Amino acid sequence: MRENKAMSAWAKDEQTIGCWLSLANAYSAEVMSKLGFDWVCIDMQHGLIDYADVRDMLPAISNSDATPIVRVPWNEPYEIMKVLDAGAYGVIVPMVNNREEAELAVRACRYPPLGNRSFGPIRAALYAGRGYAVEANDQIACIAMIETAEGIANADEIMSTPGLNGVYIGPADLALSMGLPAMGDQPQPEHLAMVKSLLAKCKAHGIAAGIHTGGIEYTQKYLELGFNFVTLGSDSGHMTKNAAKELAAARGIAETKREGAGY
Repeated sequence: MRENKAMSAWAKDEQTIGCWLSLANAYSAEVMSKLGFDWVCIDMQHGLIDYADVRDMLPAISNSDATPIVRVPWNEPYEIMKVLDAGAYGVIVPMVNNREEAELAVRACRYPPLGNRSFGPIRAALYAGRGYAVEANDQIACIAMIETAEGIANADEIMSTPGLNGVYIGPADLALSMGLPAMGDQPQPEHLAMVKSLLAKCKAHGIAAGIHTGGIEYTQKYLELGFNFVTLGSDSGHMTKNAAKELAAARGIAETKREGAGY
């Protein structure tokens, strides 16, 4: 079976950089994945993407060395199993609040006896190659998002869930759960303190720590802190920022500041 290189790096406490895919387009997915990112994540939760789009985008990503990951819309086993069968090598599960919910996600990612994933990797086996049936449990990444007040309170029990490979922090929802305004890349010192606390807990539990960013400043910041996987913006974000910058330069005016649209 094809190795999950991103997860192998995380297991050695190494660092990777990925990109978020919010646009329902196979061509843009192929373009972004060919740039050299370690992994790319198709966002079904907030991106303009449904399963039919995922079905087309995953083969496009396969034309690169990037590990394909999908953020599912919710912690629903059938959603998780469906994208894994389509060839995702990992899932990011939003709004995980406690151990029970983390276990639900893990079981959906693992074939028996470690879970209850139903067997039928219709495209996954084609992408992964020989050995998928017996090796998938060791190669598929199950990642829980901690971004709610309940999730913060239960962070240790979530992170100690057997079979969980990592935690991904959504900075904006984390901010909202702390009573702070959602700004995407959050500048508040109390937010940074919480991020550092969750990172330390990940290290203590021996699982990968990931976080979202909107651009290079916060990507560098979180890599310096020791995160294992950091998102360097999104397809739509990179497109918008570059177009706005060059349009302002062409007109000889100051670039208009824009609010983030979320992740």
